[in-house]
Amino acid sequence: MNNADGSGGLVVLAVDDEQPALDELEYLLKQDQRVSVVLTSTNANDALRMLSTRERRSPGGHNGAQPGAPVHPFTGQPIATDTDVDVVFLDIRMPGLDGLELAKILSRMKVQPAVVFVTAHDDRAVDAFEVGAVDYLLKPLRSDRLRGALDRLLSSRVAASNEGGASDGGGGDDEVIPVELAGTTKLVPRSAVRYVEAQGDYARLHTNDNKSHLVRIPLSVLEDRWRDAGFVRIHRSYLVSLPLVTELRLSGSGYVVRIGSGPETAELPVSRRHTRELKDRLVRATKQAWSQR
Repeated sequence: MNNADGSGGLVVLAVDDEQPALDELEYLLKQDQRVSVVLTSTNANDALRMLSTRERRSPGGHNGAQPGAPVHPFTGQPIATDTDVDVVFLDIRMPGLDGLELAKILSRMKVQPAVVFVTAHDDRAVDAFEVGAVDYLLKPLRSDRLRGALDRLLSSRVAASNEGGASDGGGGDDEVIPVELAGTTKLVPRSAVRYVEAQGDYARLHTNDNKSHLVRIPLSVLEDRWRDAGFVRIHRSYLVSLPLVTELRLSGSGYVVRIGSGPETAELPVSRRHTRELKDRLVRATKQAWSQR
């Protein structure tokens, strides 16, 4: 494992079992002035050890794995709950502990680094989303896509800082959803989604441009993940972005919500069991908006 020392900027760990790919990633990262330290590892086990040795000392002076910390799946040794590494760029398919398994371990850290996957395979984007990845880059890696991933990471850090806390990947930062279409993986920002419709074990994302995208993610997963970002369940088949709701009205034997206005207006049913919660959320949101004026 190698590192380049620096001061300020992002501390980055790149992990890939293929040395040429790792060298290319390291080179591109070092070209970005926002990156001050680039650490590299050719396997996930060594990456875990490096993260543990680079634990950030807490304000109270604690240094070392805390009770309840995640443990190494092979050695059973505790892993640090905090680290000075800001982001880990991970290949997915590696011998032994693979990239997705490593990302799941990192997600259990008290303050975890962000994760960006860099892979030659486009069929694991949904898995990457489910472990909270910031981005999903395909090889051969392009410098503009790498810059975009760093832009997204830094934007989410600024948003989290403005909210007075660390981002958890499902709250203030604008998460992206990988959508696979004709062999291409497109990243749709959560902020572009108006509502989500359940279709069996899949979900259809309806976006602001009046388009829709089918993703292999259950509606229940998106409900849990996007709750703090203002999405609310209104029906067993629908999840909506609360700030986009313009009307809640009685229609026939039940309620419906209107989302948006003009030609892109959508009306969706509200089930009886979700009506009270939706009304409460709308009232709270309105009061909060008026109190901030």
